[in-house]
Order: sequence, then structure tokens, then C-alpha cells
Amino acid sequence: MSKVVVGLSGGVDSSVAAATLRRQGYEVIGLTLWLMKGKGQCCSEGMVDAAFICEQLGIPHHIVDTRDIFQTHIIDYLVSGYEAGITPLPCSQCNRAVKFGPMLQYARKTLGCDRIATGHYARIRYDETTGRYQLLRAVDSNKDQSYFLYDLTQDLLAGSLFPLGEITKEETRRLAAQYNLKTAQKAESQDLCLVEAHGSMQEFLDRYITSKEGEIVDPSGNVLGKHSGVHHYTIGQRKGLGVSAPEPLYVMQLDPAMNRVVVGSREQATQPNCTVTRLNWVSIPEPTAPIRCQAQVRYRSQPANVTVIALGEGRFQLNFDEPQFGITPGQAAVLYDGERVLGGGIIERFGAIAS
Repeated sequence: MSKVVVGLSGGVDSSVAAATLRRQGYEVIGLTLWLMKGKGQCCSEGMVDAAFICEQLGIPHHIVDTRDIFQTHIIDYLVSGYEAGITPLPCSQCNRAVKFGPMLQYARKTLGCDRIATGHYARIRYDETTGRYQLLRAVDSNKDQSYFLYDLTQDLLAGSLFPLGEITKEETRRLAAQYNLKTAQKAESQDLCLVEAHGSMQEFLDRYITSKEGEIVDPSGNVLGKHSGVHHYTIGQRKGLGVSAPEPLYVMQLDPAMNRVVVGSREQATQPNCTVTRLNWVSIPEPTAPIRCQAQVRYRSQPANVTVIALGEGRFQLNFDEPQFGITPGQAAVLYDGERVLGGGIIERFGAIAS
């Protein structure tokens, strides 16, 4: 019987993943990572629900204290990013450095198991021609989480299973009810556990960053109003600016050095290109020539046709066929070829092509 360690957060998705693998004949071991203190899907009541699910399924349950790793790779990473005027994307960083990596290491070293599984909506396929594992979009396009998984390595993909990748969220709920799981009717969690734990991203950041009032200006430097702290804003934001104008205004730049928030029209917040760094090539080797593909610059943005050009030293330029709104340094640009994730990286800057 094959053994697999299932990451259990206490939510319905991971619960169904564990139950499904159990019914497929796997020897399932539940594993919950203790990420932080306080409430949230991954902590507190989440651990209790995960333990209950393991009891229901008749499988062992392990809890691993990863709070120090979470503090370094997520909380410190977020705070330093917002202080620098960027909007970091913690989920992809968390998946590789905090969840999948430590989970697989624990499975191998402590439990004698070389496979882990999670409740993510994505798919993995092995390509015999290239000898690479490919990351694919989920069947359920509304729940597809491949955008957050672009940073997984070949080793992590080789050791991972996504039991929900071929089904829809509605089918997951139906299976949870069919299996009589406690989490069958559990509400959806927040996209970000820190928001769930602290109430809002602003409340979380205000615990670490001192708010400093500054100016909201237009691209010419004309003062339009006051802001309560640069870290309270993100590029593309329209609501909550507290300034009036004849046309809608959007945040187009954050300047922590000058303690300014720059706003402009939607057209001014739209850019034809951006530079991406720390690019991880997933389904294909790193290309040696420009490639054509699609790119998503936000989780819910539509894939846009793009030309990807290597700049050297792990940096790439993305030139969009049509300018994109709200390209945000710190967020991920994930490259697709249809359903296949080619790779992804962190947006370093937007605007003119870097040299």
C-alpha cells in the first residue's frame, strides 16, 4: 500500500483530499503545520478540525511547529516589502518555503514517506518527452490555484499529489457530505490567513509598521490630499483614496522615500511591460530565446499575450501585446501556455524596458 502525507488545514478541501486518497487505498497520514498563534484556517480551530477529520478517517495526525519559518519567510517578508513600497504576494512564497518544502522533508525524514498531498486545485503531469513534471491549471477554472504554485521545484512536484485538480468545488462539497465529514459545510477561508487572523491586512501591517501621514499627489506632483501611510495602499487601488476628481483616480505609484502616494487615471495606471525577477521555470527549461505565451499579473486577472525576453542574471522582460492595468511590484507574473504553467516570478518594476 502506498503511503502519502496529506497536509490538513482543517478546511473542506484538504479534508476531502485526505478522504479521497484513503478510499483509493493509500495509507494516509495527516499533517498540520502550526504557522502562527491566534485564529485562522491554518491555526487554532483549524488544528482542532484537522484532528477531528483524522479521527473520523481513522488515520494518524501529526502537528509540526513551523512558526519560526512562517515568521521569517512570510511575516518578515511582508513587512519589509510593504515598508519598501511594494505589495508582496505571500502565498507562493509560503507554498514553497513554508508548506511544501517542510512537509516533504518531514514526510521523508520522519515518516518514511516520499509523497505528500494537499487540497489545492491544480494538476501535475509527467512529460516523458522532456523528463519534466508539468504544473497544469485545475479543471475548475473558478478555483484554479496554479497561479500560487508557480514556485514549486521539480522535486516538490515529483513528490506531490493534488486529488482535487480534476473536480469542481461543487463536487468537493458533495463528496464531503457523502463522506459525512465534519468540514462539509465549513465556510470558505480567506485567501490570506493573516487577514483571517487579524481582521484585515491593514490591521496586520499596523502592528509592525508605524503609520506616517503624507501627501497624495498626481503625476505632476500636485497635492490632492493626505494619506495615512504608504503601506495602506496598493497599485491599482481606487476605493478609499479620500480625494475627489472629475474622473476616477487609481494608485499608480508608491514612493516610500518621499512618503507619497501617486494617483492618476486608469490609462496612467496601465503599462505595456514589466521586469520580472526570481523566475522559476516549471514545465519547461529556462528558454534561451524570446518566447510567446500568456501572463497573469494578478490571481484574478485574465491571461494576456506577451513576449518574454531574457535580460540576464535571472531577470526577464515581459512585453504585453496590450498594456495591462495595475501591474504591481511584489506580485507574481505567472506564465502560461494554455493550461500549462511555464513558470513565474516576482514583478520587480513596471514601465520602460530595463537594461
